[in-house]
Amino acid sequence: MTTAKSWKIGREIGDAVVKASSNPNRRWYGPHMAASVRAISERIPLVDFVLEIRDARTPLSSEYELLRKFSPFSSKRIVVLNKMELADPLELKKWMAYFQGRNYLSYAVNSHNKECVKNFLNFLQSQVRELHKSGHSGHTTTMMLLGVPNVGKSALANSLHQIGRISAAEKGKLKHTTVSSQPGDTKDIMSLKIGSHPNVYVLDTPGVFPPKLLDAEICSKLALAGAIPDDIIGETELARFCLTLLNSSHEYKKWAKLCKSQDVTGSLSNESSTSSAQRKRQYPTDHTQDFIVYDVRRVLYETISVFNGNLEDDISMGELVETQFAALRTVLRVTEEASEFADLRVASKILNLYRTGRLGHYTLEHASC
Repeated sequence: MTTAKSWKIGREIGDAVVKASSNPNRRWYGPHMAASVRAISERIPLVDFVLEIRDARTPLSSEYELLRKFSPFSSKRIVVLNKMELADPLELKKWMAYFQGRNYLSYAVNSHNKECVKNFLNFLQSQVRELHKSGHSGHTTTMMLLGVPNVGKSALANSLHQIGRISAAEKGKLKHTTVSSQPGDTKDIMSLKIGSHPNVYVLDTPGVFPPKLLDAEICSKLALAGAIPDDIIGETELARFCLTLLNSSHEYKKWAKLCKSQDVTGSLSNESSTSSAQRKRQYPTDHTQDFIVYDVRRVLYETISVFNGNLEDDISMGELVETQFAALRTVLRVTEEASEFADLRVASKILNLYRTGRLGHYTLEHASC
């Protein structure tokens, strides 16, 4: 899914983030972020590689803007598109071609897939060997991970550390840097060893934004991807934006076969028909279970398919989204009588399913070659 139309709700979300970044009372750019920028600025000239981690769903919007003030710098820069498993595969290929066409060294990775991380580690080690061939005389190579909040820097650092230590058959306690789905949880720079002979270390750093964000369109994409704290916008509005984009895409058409049978079939992992006995052992309130995800997809497909309004119109789209919220209360087992609380619970679950790839693979911006 890519964003071709500028939706009103997206503009409103973007404007709200821009306003929040300019509000001194929200502590958008607090002392900890200013301190992080100073610490990063001091270390960049000392490292051998800068790995700029971006979200594969927002390859341009998640650019680490603060790197511009360091360019040109002596470190070798690699653009890493993390969370590739959540992005549209075809769009991801276009983005890799986009960066290659602009002479950017780039790599796409899934930090939760061991084989993928192992391949990425091999790629990094090949870059280290090239560095030494070019005359690098140090016994230790350092790589700094940089990026905006919540692009998966810490998860990637931990995976590289774990697999790097195993590959080198090193003993000793593994270190771990803090991993969280909430942006801004990494507060300090942490060094993790990922290779031996020569020694290679990655420096995991806190996610940093500029003191102010000025582009509302970029802000809306970052907010939906989870790079900006949800409480700035509210989960309900973000979920409405999420459903708006889903409704205007073709992703839902892949779920047509879900409506032809009450058995769980198709692309959901481990979703061959589920017996009554198995259902009894499942937890109906856990929205991440396969049979719940199946029901969510089916309801979304059905509500879009029977809708007679104009899906290019903001008002009509809003009506469809409200219909979907009402229908999703049932399949997500949300029973609150007060609609605002019910909508909030539905929104929280939908955002989680979207951000974990259970509602399809999405890329929020086109690659223009």
